[in-house]
Amino acid sequence: MEGNGFSATGGRGAGRPGRGGTLAMAAIAVMFLGGCFGGAAVPDQLLTLTPTEARPAASPQSAAPGQAITVVEPTVPQALRTTRVPVYVSETAIQYLQDAVWVENPGALFGRLVGETISARTGRVVLDPSQFTHDPGVQLTGQLQMLGLDPTAMEAVIVYDAAIARGAAGVATNRFEARVPVPEATAEAVAPALNQAANQVAEQVAAWVGQ
Repeated sequence: MEGNGFSATGGRGAGRPGRGGTLAMAAIAVMFLGGCFGGAAVPDQLLTLTPTEARPAASPQSAAPGQAITVVEPTVPQALRTTRVPVYVSETAIQYLQDAVWVENPGALFGRLVGETISARTGRVVLDPSQFTHDPGVQLTGQLQMLGLDPTAMEAVIVYDAAIARGAAGVATNRFEARVPVPEATAEAVAPALNQAANQVAEQVAAWVGQ
């Protein structure tokens, strides 16, 4: 759909290259590499999530056994397995915001934002799964259900289902949601609203984890 700032997606399968296919494939590869280094395919800007609170440099932390927090990158539904920003046009239809592209998968971005916020707000040692060995401590997992634009309400929306595994204490779950108004359906307007909403949820999660 053109003219509303949204775009639908589609695709076709590719067959095995025939004679001359190798040269064609090489040409395509060069085109993609050109895009990576400033070609026409690169958008004007890539979106990211930045914490409003961050742990200062040169502030060492330590944790007693079982007291560290491991933040696992949240799983995401198919709509978020992309660097594009979804527009939730109805309960059964999704489009994508034109010219809005994350710098990487939004699940990874949000997971790091949550970890940094928990560390800054609680002072606890926060690890990601690649860092812990024998003592992951408390594990925070979850699913990022929504992170995009609700065009009906004209709001950036994020919904995150979190779960904490506390060893012998069992598992606790909670759902967090934030909405921030946006003036128009453009990448420039939606990006800061998404960042604000993500930080609101991260702060809610940090308060919950610290209880």
